[in-house]
Amino acid sequence: MKRRTFIQSAGMSIGMLALLQNKGFANLIMQAPYKMTLLRKDVGIFTEQGGTIGWMVNNEGVVVVDTQFANTAAHLIEELKKKSQKPFKYLINTHHHGDHTGGNIAFKGLAEHVIGHANCLINQRATAAAQKSEDKQLFADTVFNDQWKTKVGSQGIHAQYFGAGHTNGDAIIHFEDANIAHMGDLMFNRRFPFIDRAAGANIKSWIQVLDKAVNKFDSDTLFIFGHSLDPEKVTGKKEDLRAMQNYLEKLLLFVGNEKKAGKSKEEILKATSIPGAEDYKGQGIERSLTAAYEELSA
Repeated sequence: MKRRTFIQSAGMSIGMLALLQNKGFANLIMQAPYKMTLLRKDVGIFTEQGGTIGWMVNNEGVVVVDTQFANTAAHLIEELKKKSQKPFKYLINTHHHGDHTGGNIAFKGLAEHVIGHANCLINQRATAAAQKSEDKQLFADTVFNDQWKTKVGSQGIHAQYFGAGHTNGDAIIHFEDANIAHMGDLMFNRRFPFIDRAAGANIKSWIQVLDKAVNKFDSDTLFIFGHSLDPEKVTGKKEDLRAMQNYLEKLLLFVGNEKKAGKSKEEILKATSIPGAEDYKGQGIERSLTAAYEELSA
């Protein structure tokens, strides 16, 4: 009996090895699928490509925060329709970048309203005009300056603007009943951030924005991050916001000290880490260093 079991197991192993040697099958196995993850109550996240998407489904309707790209947004919509036949009440954008709004077009005729900060709309329109891609966009029909509030079923939704940060139009979206705050790209978790100065980014202001968020929300608040060095860690707590704040503070301090020491921009850009914020890693430190240098030189 043991010999027969061994032969059967060996046969299965050989068969599996043959399948894995087939490139098409191996790619299918290795391909990371998109993920729908419920966080609390009726609020969850969707991850595939681009910025993390937040979603809410309850007995009154569906709300989506950010959309990644058109092809990935289609996957999200398919999954949300499996969960509910209720209407898509609101699509909310945290800011204008294409990996957060490129999928808006998939919601045309589906979302009842598209919400964003006034500067988010300005930036999105300007980018689309420059790229001649207006026909591939779905722009906000409702904008706000400081805050916007609504309620869908028992879930209060509060969009807030605390000032310039990653761009000049970044909003934080708070699902009040679930106590979940979507930070968009105000949060790059332990990953060198993109600082879009052309779209009004300001590092000093970003530090203050994160300080306001830490003070605004309580110890139980769960935060959704736009991006993370570890793709499995796109949610977290206040200590992660403080780590991002520390990175930005140490970035300005480092570049400022290097400038005072007479270092050229080219010399400063050779840095591979930021002293005092070594937990921030990945690619793109040059973008941070350049943004800090330009801001301090302005």
